[in-house]
Amino acid sequence: MENKFITHVILTGGVGSRLWPLSRKSQPKQYLDIFGGKSLFEMTVERNKNIADQVMVVGNIDNRHLSEKVLEKSGTPYIDIVESTPRNTAAAIAFAAFASKPNDILIVTPSDHIIGDADLYEQSIQEAIDKASNGFIVTFGIVPTKPETGYGYIERKGDNVLSFREKPNQVTATDFIEKGSFLWNSGMFCFKANVFLEELQKYTPEVYEKSKIAWENNSDGNLDLELSLEIPSISIDYAVMERSRKIKVVSAQFSWSDLGSFESVYDYLKTIGHPVDKQGNMVIGTNNYTAFVGVRDTIFVYTPTANLILQKQYSQDVKNVYTTLERKNSELLN
Repeated sequence: MENKFITHVILTGGVGSRLWPLSRKSQPKQYLDIFGGKSLFEMTVERNKNIADQVMVVGNIDNRHLSEKVLEKSGTPYIDIVESTPRNTAAAIAFAAFASKPNDILIVTPSDHIIGDADLYEQSIQEAIDKASNGFIVTFGIVPTKPETGYGYIERKGDNVLSFREKPNQVTATDFIEKGSFLWNSGMFCFKANVFLEELQKYTPEVYEKSKIAWENNSDGNLDLELSLEIPSISIDYAVMERSRKIKVVSAQFSWSDLGSFESVYDYLKTIGHPVDKQGNMVIGTNNYTAFVGVRDTIFVYTPTANLILQKQYSQDVKNVYTTLERKNSELLN
């Protein structure tokens, strides 16, 4: 049996706009130490320690120092790929594949997800590695626990993918759950480096060519700005997953959340004993005494320069606040 070399590729781009004001450009959500004293990034590194032979971090120039701090703290050696400008996931993953040997197996994960049930997680990873060894590109679908509108979905039959679906509205999401053949799209992948690059070249040749040129001109893993700006900004879903004939899905039973909204942060913090009052109200970010009167399911988020008060079910709308501040070029995003 061939000896498999496994690289854990961690994608650390992204600002987490729906978690403003906690998540800022200078301290995106994956580096916030609010999850039992650890950051999501640190938990992501730890989770794959037993599985991977090496760690590769693909991030942008602004958060490189934040990743470095975490990896030094845990004494983890890693390969650093630094994007001078974000070009979405297809290019980020292509850089990791170019930096690998053709037969290396890459496990690609975001850095800002929370995952429970370590045994089930390792089981799913093992299943994915076996499929990847046979030349498939594997995506992880999470068995849904509710009709969630904040996630994309994968429609499947067995381990074959029938279609990828965008984030649905409530009616469609409920329909998906009733059908039973839909999984949440976790944004995690597993494949051999050369299989991914062949499929990328076949289906999105421009991303392949321009990423290759940028990679060949890297200096110590740092990518040139001019060459990077040439790369089309496309997600791996559009570039490869929705087109390739080599896709398989692993149906994962472990508990998972992308903590993409305050509702999911609330749900998670509740499970680890974070205080909630009788009306379901929660304070995040301060130990100051805070009283809620006449409101329920409300989240109060404190930071020294900005506060946010929201009803839990409107969590997705925080992005609108972020967008408004962005248009004003506000200091409050930094």
